[in-house]
Amino acid sequence: MPKTADTADTAETPAPPRPPLPEPKEVRCRDAGVRDAFESASFLQLCSRIPALLAQIARMAWEVDRRDVLVLVGCQLLSGTAAAVGLAATARAMTPVLGGGLVPDRIREALPALIVVAVAAAVARVTYGVASWAVSRLKPRLMTAADVALVEAVVSVELAALNRADFADEHEAAETGAIRCDRMLYDAQAFMSALIRLVAACGVLTVLHPLMLPVLVLAVLPSGAGAVAEAKIEHRTHYANVSRRNVKGMMRWHVTTPRLADEVRANSMRAYLMFWYRTVSHRIDERIVEAAGLGLRVNLLAAVAGGACLTLAWTTLVWLTVTGRVSFAVSATAVVAVRAALGNLTNVVHYCTSLFHSTLYLGDWKRFVDRTRALAPNRGRETAPAHPETIRFENVTYSYPNKARPAVDGLDLTLRRGELVAVVGENGSGKSTLMRLVTGLFTADKGTVSWDGVDLANADPDTVWARTGLVPQFFAYWPLTARENITLGQPLTWDDDRVWETVDLVGLRPTVEEFPEGLDMLLARELWGGVNLSGGQWQRIACARALYRRPPVLILDEPTSELDARGEHMIFQALKDMAKDRITIVVTHRLDNTRIADRIVVMEHGRITEQGPFDRLVTAGGLFQELYALSQDR
Repeated sequence: MPKTADTADTAETPAPPRPPLPEPKEVRCRDAGVRDAFESASFLQLCSRIPALLAQIARMAWEVDRRDVLVLVGCQLLSGTAAAVGLAATARAMTPVLGGGLVPDRIREALPALIVVAVAAAVARVTYGVASWAVSRLKPRLMTAADVALVEAVVSVELAALNRADFADEHEAAETGAIRCDRMLYDAQAFMSALIRLVAACGVLTVLHPLMLPVLVLAVLPSGAGAVAEAKIEHRTHYANVSRRNVKGMMRWHVTTPRLADEVRANSMRAYLMFWYRTVSHRIDERIVEAAGLGLRVNLLAAVAGGACLTLAWTTLVWLTVTGRVSFAVSATAVVAVRAALGNLTNVVHYCTSLFHSTLYLGDWKRFVDRTRALAPNRGRETAPAHPETIRFENVTYSYPNKARPAVDGLDLTLRRGELVAVVGENGSGKSTLMRLVTGLFTADKGTVSWDGVDLANADPDTVWARTGLVPQFFAYWPLTARENITLGQPLTWDDDRVWETVDLVGLRPTVEEFPEGLDMLLARELWGGVNLSGGQWQRIACARALYRRPPVLILDEPTSELDARGEHMIFQALKDMAKDRITIVVTHRLDNTRIADRIVVMEHGRITEQGPFDRLVTAGGLFQELYALSQDR
């Protein structure tokens, strides 16, 4: 078929070039205060803080296992004693070995001291092994304790705290602190071992000649100062990348989770997402590489200064020997002691710096845990009524951070037991915020939300939540069994009768009965032996969680958005049948479903603009009539 002029022009016109992929927005950590702890620490300040750091580690380990802590400390002391005895015996053996007389006679005279050296070395080796065993037992439990405390802190805070701009960055920094508990305990063990051995070696050196000790300390100071400077660089770099690592981790989850795999592939998002991920990763790497260069310069400078000071130390020892101030035997002993002291002093400085570095991260963990404990609900000790007759909103206002307009503004509303209330409105009208205020997840900025006169701002939130059932708009696909997904691991009966009743209410019995393991089936295809559900089946599970509890206050936010017509009808019929014994609130955009409601509440811009039954509102000429007409014009 011959081409027309129009089709020829269309075929030959090249597509306009696409703009380049947009660079990821740079994010920055807002909490600069945590960096100041290390920036203000000099070497002497570092040393002065070591006792407090060791005490903190000891307290944490003591709470985990007292016996292992006692074994570790005992082994460290025994190892240091063995090192001191070994060095003293070495000094005693050097005199006959390097003295005059026949070799057999000299060896025989030195033999007792040599046996003591051998026994001391054996004791030191055994105690080191036992101490390592104790550390191996303590480390995983210490990390678990820190990790559990961190998770508990996050899940215990007021819901509003999660909206803080700096919460995610502080959480990421605290995660690093929990992980560093492993390194911290090892550093503490190595530091104490090196310190005890250093004290023993320094004692021997002081006895041999007092001048050796200050020269030796001078020799290792440059490396100590270099280690502190290097740790500062590493810590500064770590915090410079906190926000980048945080946003990278969130993006990694979104890119790799099976829940979003369809969207990533079908919308051709893979190229941009990988470009974004590589770009942020390169930014993190560039900062680390830049810091590595700075660290190299610091290390080279410390190495040059340390080499000069070490040369001075050995020159001093040679001068003492040549001038006759110490004997050759004492000089030989000093060589052994100097080598031992130098190695242990270097280790003390290294592990002291590493320990301080680790405890800075631990400080981030502790600071976060302490702050989140302060953010935990502490509203009062009043007990919420077991079966509230009314829930009353009086001039309630609530605003989210960085929002110009309140989500709920000057709201007045009364909800009554036995009444099924439908809440409708356009997106952003404040419906979900209203649900959070009803359940005490949020407390009002102004005004009061009360259950039978008990202000939720003064009520123990656990007593409120024990009486609520919530189906949120965004719910979890828990990698648990079908039974646990419904009971949330809190079964109310010894048998499964109540579970099956709830399964029937939401229309899931055919699905569950098809599972090879029934209610014991794991609902996670990513795990071995598990299965996955469709979006509608998961929504039935979410509804079953709330209905299983038979709560006196039941709130459902878009509970049937993914259900077919049969499933939707079944859920709403179950709600209608249960409504007489509780306060029931349903948020929905499917306005036909509101026919079963006793009352419809229409929200607009955080305010209630209409209330009443379906038959009246559908002809009242307001927003509800407009939205209903639009829903029918399809």
